Amino acid sequence: MNRAGRTACWRAWLLLLLCCLAGGVCADVFRPAYLELREASPDSAGRARYDVLFKVPALGEARLAVQVRFPPGTDALSVPQSRLVDSAFIERWQIARLGGLAGQPIAIDGVAAGVTDVIVRIERLDGTSQLERLSPQRAQFTVLAPVATTEVAYSYLVLGIGHILGGVDHLLFVLALLLIVRGGKRLVATVTAFTVAHSVTLVAATLGWLRLPGPPVEALIALSIVFVAAEIVHGLRGKLGLTARAPWLVAFAFGLLHGLGFAGALAEVGLPQKAIPVALLTFNVGVEIGQLLFVALALGVRAGLAKVPSLRRAWAPFVAPYVIGSVAMFWTAQRVAALF
Repeated sequence: MNRAGRTACWRAWLLLLLCCLAGGVCADVFRPAYLELREASPDSAGRARYDVLFKVPALGEARLAVQVRFPPGTDALSVPQSRLVDSAFIERWQIARLGGLAGQPIAIDGVAAGVTDVIVRIERLDGTSQLERLSPQRAQFTVLAPVATTEVAYSYLVLGIGHILGGVDHLLFVLALLLIVRGGKRLVATVTAFTVAHSVTLVAATLGWLRLPGPPVEALIALSIVFVAAEIVHGLRGKLGLTARAPWLVAFAFGLLHGLGFAGALAEVGLPQKAIPVALLTFNVGVEIGQLLFVALALGVRAGLAKVPSLRRAWAPFVAPYVIGSVAMFWTAQRVAALF
């Protein structure tokens, strides 16, 4: 490779690295806020009561400026109690409103664009629930009356799609596999193995059959991305690794790990007590739909880039794995440091 080629390579690498760090790191740090309203028995005045839990991401020891705005006529029965737990402020208090919250709007004030979404979960006395995901563009919703099972299924389906498409670490792992695997049958087998594996641990962890602490799992997920990125580089240098020889085996092994990550996200939202199987199934289906959408997009982009003459140089294939590996190493160091 001549001097001009090496210079172009480093410029492309640094540009892509900065883009990924700017998007990926923020996506990891600013997790969605979480609002839970759990209906309690009415008070002596006949007002509907709700236990409120509000989990707000923290920046160090500073709380993001996100507040809940309840409809007029809502009274706070207690002062919010706040404590810092695992990089988030947990606040609890109780409210009451004559006639309840059904049909009323609830808004989230102070949602900074591009910083955080808010997942909202309402648990009613009859065991039914409502799930919403609010964004900076849609920071208000209306509390619904008890809904049918089909609406629960739709809510968790959308949540599953949103989670995988917003999970930069999971997508980078899938992307790295796509850069290694060649051939339609091998690709189908690899994606299927990953799907089966993370479905198994998602169900097991969500239902309480398997319990592992979240921070070490997140660190190992980042390390799994480093592994497959290194495998890409080895393959480009003519040394076929385990992933190139048996991609379905690697996809299945690490898929078990990624499933625990999906379960952690679902655990933050919870499952409706009267529709646990439906919610769990549709969340998992949503994850698979989102994953297939990403695979289709990635394959389309790869096919398009293959036609660009300037990307046929010897250094070009090394850019993606080095960027993926660098970002994953940053996450690994960040998540390991968080353990201490």
